[in-house]
Amino acid sequence: MPVSMVGRAGELAELDRAWSTVVDSRRSAPAVAVITGEAGVGKSLLVAAALDAFAPHPAVVLSGAARVHSPAPYDWLAAVLTGRDTSGLDLPPDALAWLAQQPTAPRERYAPGTLLRLAVRVVRLLVGAGPAVLVVEDLHALDPASLNLVGELATAADLPALLVVATRPAADAVAPDLAVRALARLCGVRGAVRQHLGPLLPAEVAEVLTQVYADPRPSGRLARAVWRRTGGNPYALTELLAAHAGQGPEALLRPPPPAPPARSSVAPARSSAAVARPTAARSAPARSAAVAPRPADPVDAELTGREIEVLGCLVAGMSNKQAARALGISVRTVTVHVSNLLRKTGSASRTEAAIWAVRRRLPAPTPVDG
Repeated sequence: MPVSMVGRAGELAELDRAWSTVVDSRRSAPAVAVITGEAGVGKSLLVAAALDAFAPHPAVVLSGAARVHSPAPYDWLAAVLTGRDTSGLDLPPDALAWLAQQPTAPRERYAPGTLLRLAVRVVRLLVGAGPAVLVVEDLHALDPASLNLVGELATAADLPALLVVATRPAADAVAPDLAVRALARLCGVRGAVRQHLGPLLPAEVAEVLTQVYADPRPSGRLARAVWRRTGGNPYALTELLAAHAGQGPEALLRPPPPAPPARSSVAPARSSAAVARPTAARSAPARSAAVAPRPADPVDAELTGREIEVLGCLVAGMSNKQAARALGISVRTVTVHVSNLLRKTGSASRTEAAIWAVRRRLPAPTPVDG
């Protein structure tokens, strides 16, 4: 249940005006919009809502983000090229394979400057006559080559596009100094839009609750209590609403269930005499338990509302990108949830997690295209 765009009307209108400058061909270089904010404030949801509202709809949308683990050069462009037919692009095949991070890419690569020019050319060919929207998710997690590419695209002449960058503060970046320089370069573009998303205000939390609970209407006391509990963070608010879906608004004030007690995989200490003379039947299991602790019983897994939604997407056979689109969150956020699900359910793969859900008859959403 994604939180609506309560409190974000001004930001949406500003992004729409930036898109209009691209559509009306009033710029010689891309329009730039930089959206910053802490995790969970709704950056990806704002971008998705803006894309849906743009008129006319973009002819081309190129969207990409960094990999969660071990970022590689040109991660953003590799994400853009994933699943896309590149056979018609007028580029050297070996360079394209390297930029797309294909397994068959040659070990020898071009000089950095040449590779950067080729990366810009790839984007130009994909954008074509436009108008296009280039979406950069989680700039704070991007590799240096991608940061350089994004900066080059922001000032590329005759590129009919709106470049939308979403990021956490530079202090959270993989390379903070490089992120600061990249953001300064982006925000220095003429007419650049700079938005910082903060938490929702108490009145905005109250408006969200009124949309969800039409009858009975939540009281001001309850809205203020929910605001204090979530800190006004839209993601935390969404999780709280999902966890108590189908219940009355007063359920939002219930304390969270206590965490299950930790299970020890090693037997409690016994007297020195007992330890000195173990029997063969009992010593072998003790050794195996010490070497390989038993994971938590998946039956005891306690999942958040959002994790249950992501798990339903796995059951439906969705990719991370499809799940992100269905739930209105970023691909990176979906990836984090999938990692948590594998750990909590004791599964070694997405398929095992999906089977775990099916056996417990958890609901699955309708698959989406794309």
